[in-house]
Amino acid sequence: MIRWRKGTVESVRREWPGAVELDVTIDGDGTRRALAYTALVGRPQPGDTVLLNTTALALGLGTGGYAMVVAVPDRLPPDPTGPGHLVKARYTPLQATVLGADEQDSPHHETLREADSLDGMPVIVADLHSALPPILAGLLADRPGTRVVYVMTDGGALPAWFSMSIARLRQAGALAATVTVGQAFGGDLETVTVHTGLLAARLVLDADVAVVAQGPGNLGSGTRWGFSGVAAGEAVNAAAALSGRPVASLRVSEGDARERHQGVSHHSLTAYGRVALAPADVVVPELGGDLGQRVAAQAAPLGERHTLVPVPVDGLRDALRDAETDWGVRLSTMGRRLDQDLAYFLSAAAAGRHAAALLT
Repeated sequence: MIRWRKGTVESVRREWPGAVELDVTIDGDGTRRALAYTALVGRPQPGDTVLLNTTALALGLGTGGYAMVVAVPDRLPPDPTGPGHLVKARYTPLQATVLGADEQDSPHHETLREADSLDGMPVIVADLHSALPPILAGLLADRPGTRVVYVMTDGGALPAWFSMSIARLRQAGALAATVTVGQAFGGDLETVTVHTGLLAARLVLDADVAVVAQGPGNLGSGTRWGFSGVAAGEAVNAAAALSGRPVASLRVSEGDARERHQGVSHHSLTAYGRVALAPADVVVPELGGDLGQRVAAQAAPLGERHTLVPVPVDGLRDALRDAETDWGVRLSTMGRRLDQDLAYFLSAAAAGRHAAALLT
C-alpha cells in the first residue's frame, strides 16, 4: 500500500530535463532525497510544503529509493493546454494526458495510420535499461553518426524523466530521441504500443537503429515467468512483425551472486527461448576463458529458433570507458560498475557492434 507523508523542501540538489532532485525534511523522519517531475507537479522551491509518496523509500529500493513529490498543495501548476487525449498511468491518482504520435490529433497520425514496415531497420532488444549506454557505445564506436532512437517500454519506471542516462546521452548527441510506449510517458514522442513506437522511431524520427528496453528498474519474483523482462521477447516479435531486423542482446553477468543470473541470465533464456516466436540475431559475445565457454554453451539452445551471431569484444572495453568520460554517463547495473561486471557491459556493447555491421 502507499505510504503518504508531508514534507518541507530544504534545497534543490540537482536537476535535469523533466526532473528535480530535492532535499526534503519529512515530518518525523529527517531529511531525505525526493524527486519531482516538473511537467506533472511544477517546480518545487525551498520552503514549499510537499505531499510525498514514500513507498519506494521505505522499501529501500536501489533504483527508486526516493520520496516522490505528488503535489505542491499551496502552489499547483497551471492546467495543461493543447491537444492530446492519450491517458497514461490510467485510473491512478496521477494519470496524465499526453499527445500520442499515433492518435488522431497528432500531426504524425497520417504517417502512422497505415504504416506497417520498418524496412529492415535493426532493432536491438535488451532486458534492462542499464544496457542502453553500452549498446550505444558499441554501435557508435564502429559506426559514428548513426541515428539511434530509444523505445522505452513500461516494465520499469514509467516516466522517462527518471533516467539521468537518457538526459546525458541526449545532451552528448549519442541518442537522437526517446519514444515512450504503453503506460510509460515523458519521451520525445508518445505512442500506444511498442509497434507504433517502433514505427514512429523509423518514420517520424528517422532512426537508423532502434533500441527497445524497459525504463530504469526491473521487477522480478525469482520465478521462471514472473519478471518484467519477458517483454524483451515480445519486442522481438513486434520488430519481426513490422519487417525489422531483431537483434537480441543477452543479459550476461560474472558479478551477480545469484546463480540464475550467472553467465547468461535466465531472463534472456526465457524471453528469447520461449516468448520470442520470431527469429532474431542473438549476439553471443566472445568473452574468452571459462566465462566465454559457459555463455556460448548456455546460449546454444537459442540456436534452434534464432541465429546465433558470435561477436568479438576486442576494443569494446576502451569504448565503454570513453563513453563514460565523453558522455558523462554512469555505467552501472544492479549497483555494479564497469569493472565489477565487465561481461555485462561487453555483452550489450557487442549487440551494438552487430547492429552497426548490419548497416554497412
